[in-house]
Amino acid sequence: MNYGTIASPISYGGAMLKNRIIFSPTSLGKSPDETIEQLRRIAAGGCAMIVVGDVSVLPHGFGPSLYTRKGMAFYQKLTQAVHRENCLVCAQLHQSDSNMRAMLKYVPGLLSRKITAAQLRELLNREVGPYVTGMPVKKIRRILQGFGDAAVLAKQAGFDLVQVHGDRMCGSFSSTVYNHRTDAYGGSCENRARFACEAVRAVHSRVPDMPIDYKLAVRCETPHYGNAGVLEEELAVFVPLLEQAGVTSFHVTLANHGALTDTIPPASHPQFGGEGCFLPFCDEVRALTKLPVCGVGGLTDPDFVEQQLRTGRVDCVALSRALIADPDWPKKTMTGHARDIRRCVRCNRACLGGMMAHKGVHCIFEKENAK
Repeated sequence: MNYGTIASPISYGGAMLKNRIIFSPTSLGKSPDETIEQLRRIAAGGCAMIVVGDVSVLPHGFGPSLYTRKGMAFYQKLTQAVHRENCLVCAQLHQSDSNMRAMLKYVPGLLSRKITAAQLRELLNREVGPYVTGMPVKKIRRILQGFGDAAVLAKQAGFDLVQVHGDRMCGSFSSTVYNHRTDAYGGSCENRARFACEAVRAVHSRVPDMPIDYKLAVRCETPHYGNAGVLEEELAVFVPLLEQAGVTSFHVTLANHGALTDTIPPASHPQFGGEGCFLPFCDEVRALTKLPVCGVGGLTDPDFVEQQLRTGRVDCVALSRALIADPDWPKKTMTGHARDIRRCVRCNRACLGGMMAHKGVHCIFEKENAK
């Protein structure tokens, strides 16, 4: 197959991408130097943009912080390494919805191993609703200001654009599962969209020339998957409001706050085992906006990807496990060597399995990649 559409450039909300392949935000769980080297290697493989996940909105949080000298130096080193490979880099602005005070009561059980990491995740998810519902407006405003502050710092660190994480805090405010507020931030779709829209406006007001991607988390029913995010029937309200707020592109995926094997589905998943498993959500968003739409979810086959792009179903695709399995996936596809790709088999053994075991994200093909 000719992969001309994959190789073609596109304006992604104002950011000019050299092709249609994006590395989706991925928590690698590695040291700073290892993280930079892995992302540099993925950039060298030919993708057009790397989205760096979980860039904290507030000064405190997990991982490197834009607000500290050490954290800023890390992000500057990362963006420089990626830019040297002729690849753009995007900061995913992330605000956790975990109630850290509530987490403290589970620490003894975690340390004594009476609570597993998977059980802790479930327990923390149960705390999200009361946390979001009871959050004082003063704290909401402080977090929203943080989105703007973090965007300014991201630009200083060398990021080309930002992505507002529409799951986590934004997604929890959007969801009737978690948001039971009775003020201007709860109730109707318009009110539940308010937090996310104000986060986008905060970014746009501080860095008006910076493109703003939005990770649009869609909650699936019949059967039920995901607890945060937006119901499919609510997209008609949320998408225009986000666009009016300043979003310039949409990264569409399944909502989280459930099993990680739902949002990172293996080939054996009962609902999302197929190629391009989340693309039906893109179809619904595509009908509501003319902005660029990026699809994600179990994408491994260059022929399939080319077909989705060629027909205009999506404008770009985001790959994670496929580029961890073979960083040269884009380059091999665009230079006539697609048959040589080490195709991700979606086993989740060393990638998600490595993350859950706190050993970092790896791949069963890693030794072969090193040759």
